Amino acid sequence: MARAIHKLSATKVTRLTTPGRHGDGGGLWLQVAAGGSRSWLFRFMRDGKAREMGLGSVSTVTLAEARERAREARKALSEGIDPIAAREARRGAAKAEAARAMTFRAAASAYIDAHRPGWKSAKHADQWGATLETYAYPTIGALPVATVDVALVLKCLEPIWSAKPETAGRVRGRIEAVLDWAAARGHRTGDNPARWKGHLEALLPARSKVARVRHHAALPYAEMPAFMADLRKRGDLGALCLEFTILTASRTGEAIGARLPEFDIDAALWTVPAERMKGGREHRVPLSARAVEIIRSVPRDATGDFVFPGAKEGKALSNMTMLATLRRMGRDDLTVHGFRSTFRDWAAEQTAFPAEVAEMALAHAVGDKVEAAYRRGDLFEKRRRLAEAWATYCSSARRADGAIVPLRQQKDRKLRRGNVA
Repeated sequence: MARAIHKLSATKVTRLTTPGRHGDGGGLWLQVAAGGSRSWLFRFMRDGKAREMGLGSVSTVTLAEARERAREARKALSEGIDPIAAREARRGAAKAEAARAMTFRAAASAYIDAHRPGWKSAKHADQWGATLETYAYPTIGALPVATVDVALVLKCLEPIWSAKPETAGRVRGRIEAVLDWAAARGHRTGDNPARWKGHLEALLPARSKVARVRHHAALPYAEMPAFMADLRKRGDLGALCLEFTILTASRTGEAIGARLPEFDIDAALWTVPAERMKGGREHRVPLSARAVEIIRSVPRDATGDFVFPGAKEGKALSNMTMLATLRRMGRDDLTVHGFRSTFRDWAAEQTAFPAEVAEMALAHAVGDKVEAAYRRGDLFEKRRRLAEAWATYCSSARRADGAIVPLRQQKDRKLRRGNVA
């Protein structure tokens, strides 16, 4: 019986080159293709239908191994099991196990790569990776993403929840996003242990209760005229960029990234494209006469179209340049972003412009969705008058009695005295 079943030999398998199928018995066949490739095949009947099941190439599966696989298939058939379906089930289980074995670090990397095209800049992706590298990977980076539970998430968050609440909030949100991605891709199941609502909020105090509100260091608006006078004495590119940033109440990135095609100098208009705005919406900025003067005075970069070119060819001014200017002025206590607060305080306390005009000047969202739907304009002409009033105030000086004297009045006074150069 064994001879009837085991018809082939290892030597014969090596020498068989005739195209076709050569039986070993018991449903096992050696299949030789016309091109010369050879593989093992198990043929059987299931529910009255002839079926074929590949057992692998002769180059990787020996005759003895092929016979064992055929034996296992015959045994499955004797137990009423479809050997092809059983093999697919085993492969599926192995694949699921491999998926569950994906580490949190690998899942985070895949998440970042998947979302990178939708983020505004490469810097955002770098920040994601750096945050997780510092606060998550040491604890859960090497663990299977399927095993990350509440205890592990808390182990990442608790050391920084009170000391660095803002950072802790970002870490929690990013862990949650990675775990959601992993669940959607089949790498884990169950609830997300990093979810805040109805979950971690029961285990950690709200960040608003542990966080101290830290505002960007801002210059009191009453000190702005003197500060601006000092700034204008410097005249270097960093000082001009800082003055332009102050006059337009813009963010650092918006100012240093400004390009010539964004400007209509004749119309005194700067249009910041949506992709460079924090809110993702195009922002029109009315330019005061002094802001236009700055744009015209900056030497053009022959290698690019940045309004404020950097030291490297074709690059914008470094975002540290304006901070360096503040340091040289002895004002380490200030931040560039803080001048937006200076502008907002001045507009609220020294002008009669409506609050929404100042908020729109800062490119802040105004009102709820219903209000936004009805207010389709951007109050541009009112913002133009506000920008000019701000520039006038920044160029003013204080009299001995504390009153503000606009620059034009200062010049008129000097003309009357005959001492204007």
